[in-house]
Amino acid sequence: MYVPKHFKVTDIDEVIEFMRDNAFGIVVSTDKNRPTASHLPLQIHKRDEQYFITGHFAYGNSQWKTLENCDDEILVIFEGPHAYVSSSWYNHENVSTWNYQAVHVYGRARILTEDELIEDLKSLTEKYEHGRDNPMLWENMSEKTREQFKGVVGFEIEISEVQAAYKLSQNRDKEDYDNIIHKLEQEADPGSDGVADVMKKRK
Repeated sequence: MYVPKHFKVTDIDEVIEFMRDNAFGIVVSTDKNRPTASHLPLQIHKRDEQYFITGHFAYGNSQWKTLENCDDEILVIFEGPHAYVSSSWYNHENVSTWNYQAVHVYGRARILTEDELIEDLKSLTEKYEHGRDNPMLWENMSEKTREQFKGVVGFEIEISEVQAAYKLSQNRDKEDYDNIIHKLEQEADPGSDGVADVMKKRK
């Protein structure tokens, strides 16, 4: 990923937090030299100072086979809010642009064992069912419901490289920066609202 120096993020803790907050990612691998991708809910784990990504495919999604016994690196993409920024919002003539947050992660993958998959599914449901009335946790599921998980294949990716870009008008002066936030908030668009919120938090 092309990352201009103004927008490069190197704080790994900040990047990991972003990945966890935007955990519906894109897993990209190759199948006979052709890129293939899936949009999947993912989890980030840390063991002995090393970070890992876990997730699962539907068994019918043949992409999981590209991770089996594969020496090639896998690419995982995480994306935050993004929005168009009009140059008419600047205090001088310039070009329009796009603000966004994106993280690219590379690593090698392996298929999880059945026991590892169950533990990962338990963790996933606990994360998203936490605080809900009548949470659908693993221990609350019937055997019949649990049987359905035999239709998924779990995987783990050991992270070897992280590239992060937050293009949020950091290269603009304070007047432009504040005006961009104000204009984004007037766009009545979820992406624009999201970028405005992120920019306000990073002022």
